[in-house]
Amino acid sequence: MKTKTLFLLLILSSLLQAKYTNCTFKNKNYSDVCEQAVKQGVSYQYANEFLTSYFKTKKYDEVSWTYLQPNKIKHHQEQEKKANNVLVKFIPKMVQNLQEYKEVYDYVEKEYGVNREIIAAILLKETKLGKIKPSHDAFIVFNTMVVRTKPNSPREKWLLKMGKTNMAAIIKHCYKLGVKPEQCNLPSSYAGAVGIPQFMPNSFIYAKSYVNDVADLTKMEDAIVSAAFFLHKKADFTKLIDWDRMPDIPKVEALWYEYDYKTKNASFVYESSKSGKTYNSFTKDKPQLQEMKEYTKKIMRYNNSSNYAVGVMRLAYEAHYSLN
Repeated sequence: MKTKTLFLLLILSSLLQAKYTNCTFKNKNYSDVCEQAVKQGVSYQYANEFLTSYFKTKKYDEVSWTYLQPNKIKHHQEQEKKANNVLVKFIPKMVQNLQEYKEVYDYVEKEYGVNREIIAAILLKETKLGKIKPSHDAFIVFNTMVVRTKPNSPREKWLLKMGKTNMAAIIKHCYKLGVKPEQCNLPSSYAGAVGIPQFMPNSFIYAKSYVNDVADLTKMEDAIVSAAFFLHKKADFTKLIDWDRMPDIPKVEALWYEYDYKTKNASFVYESSKSGKTYNSFTKDKPQLQEMKEYTKKIMRYNNSSNYAVGVMRLAYEAHYSLN
């Protein structure tokens, strides 16, 4: 019995000391994730330990998977207008936030050319300025996505690719932090978005701290700076909006909602997509809306929904005139 026990301990010890030098997994998707992580500077050892961790790859988020189905996504998009209208009552909270973190907002306007009201509106829409607390684990969300998705359609192929990219980004993030896989817990939304600004892990490259070397997206100061930096770098947001040059945005928003309800394939800004899909653009041939259109398009790099971006513009507009 003692010999058998000793033999098992020796096997266990050798497994614990195993040196990984490649990304060979039975699951090809895990091999892809591992290779992506290694290309981003993660060691083979750490990537393999992460992807063989029971607590990371053998647990699944059934709630998240349900919410990511097409019918649920469509329902969420349809509710965006209602959400915008509900959030109007929180504009005093936006103003309070703008005053409390004035020093940080002064910094991002000067450094990145992004209006403080736009940032506050985004943070309000994402997590009600940090009041909504996430209840999912980002890695488990994406692991569920990758394990369950069968790439039989363009959407499913996109979903699988997105899941793998975000898994690799989380592994890289935790490797840089120097934490063990089991300790790498990133509270997220059902879609895997993290922190007050709800960054997807593959957007962590835009996360910046106000005072530290590494950003903490659960801190308001870092959320403000990171959201501003994201729009500055990814959406070329470099010039502050002159609100006095904007149209009556609440009125424009109401007209847009009416147009969107009556018009098939409606878009606030676009006439076509990169894939060739055509849209009926609300702002086409409306010179008075062209400046609003350009800024709305920039916000759509943060979230590609017309209703989301128009809602941000409306909240920011009203906060500006409440503040001044």
